Amino acid sequence: VVLRGRPVLILSTMSITEYNGGGILAMAGKNCVAIASDRRYGVQFQTMATDKNKLYKMHDKLYIGLAGLATDQATFHEKLKFRLSMYSLREERDIKPASFGKLVSTLLYERRFGPYFVEPVIAGLDSSNEPYLFASDFIGAPLIPDMDSNGFVVAGTSSEQLFGMCESMWRPGLEPEELFETISQCLLAGSDRDCLSGWGGTVHVICPDKVITRTLRGRMD
Repeated sequence: VVLRGRPVLILSTMSITEYNGGGILAMAGKNCVAIASDRRYGVQFQTMATDKNKLYKMHDKLYIGLAGLATDQATFHEKLKFRLSMYSLREERDIKPASFGKLVSTLLYERRFGPYFVEPVIAGLDSSNEPYLFASDFIGAPLIPDMDSNGFVVAGTSSEQLFGMCESMWRPGLEPEELFETISQCLLAGSDRDCLSGWGGTVHVICPDKVITRTLRGRMD
């Protein structure tokens, strides 16, 4: 940039949440729920790997996706595993999705002055097989959507694009295969419009009796 006749170098800064990139979304169906993420691992605009896992199994009917800084994703996941192990030993049962959402929110809020730079997305089925969705920011402010009007949550650098796609394509009462097709199309279309995410995706569809896991192929550029 030339300023007052002299060339001036302007360095653009990138948010720490955009450093590694990525996008995550979860979507509710009829007695089923799905969670999906892209597979890109980057350092700013450079792609380092195309097989990054951002979705973690908490138990058979509960998954969490973590968007944000990759190192904080790993740290936060290990902390969650420890808390869940202690919960299982004490209660002798699996944690309910709603209780897990409160646990995640509490863990983030207690570190609010030096936060984990992660945006969690939770998808699960409760004891009556009703879908549960949860998302929050770095300090644990919860977002629990209305399942009748907008049964989806998004996070990551492609969240705006994913939100627009979900608004267009989601409808209530999706069966598992319909839910898989809808969330897959939303993920691929949203990631194609964000240079910090993409390179295919991973989808988990959680049903009362099984979990369907599939890998998507997307644009490789």
